[in-house]
Amino acid sequence: MKIDVRTDLVDEQLEQAWQLYEAAFRHLNALTIQRHLMYRSEFDDVMSDRRVEKWLAYSDDGVLLGLATYTNQLSAWPLISPEYFARRWPVHYADQRIWYCGFVAVPTHEHGMFVKLIEAMYRHAEQHDGVISLDICRHNIDAYRLDRAINTWLRRISDNRVRCETADAQTFMIYETAPAAAEEHLRAA
Repeated sequence: MKIDVRTDLVDEQLEQAWQLYEAAFRHLNALTIQRHLMYRSEFDDVMSDRRVEKWLAYSDDGVLLGLATYTNQLSAWPLISPEYFARRWPVHYADQRIWYCGFVAVPTHEHGMFVKLIEAMYRHAEQHDGVISLDICRHNIDAYRLDRAINTWLRRISDNRVRCETADAQTFMIYETAPAAAEEHLRAA
């Protein structure tokens, strides 16, 4: 396996990355309220944004098996708040030693590929005494315990030196109306 880090993807490499990414995240849109699959135009924008590194994992015979995004220029990633990180880790933020992992896509669940990408990104941040942030949807926590799995992998490769915490959570609420009760209320009025 080989991991190649690029600042932009074009042509055939971009098309392969899109196909891999779409295969990895398409199913989540039916399982989560917040959309996890970027539109193609959004994906293309991220893949051409030189502030966001693209970590590509290839098999020994050159087949793309995994893709991750990683940036220490936090304003490059939509919907995260650089101000949060600047307040919490002011020195790390000023030194650009905070990385955000936008996604890790390994649709075929190729043995160990996800772990190898996570480890490579961890080692990169570790060299700079950095902080890594990512988000995990509730589905992947409930179904795969992905939060615990990543913590276990990082503790193992860091000789238990990594610290992990839940930094924030967003809860989507749904309130189903009761049409029959509303009709009775109107009749009574």
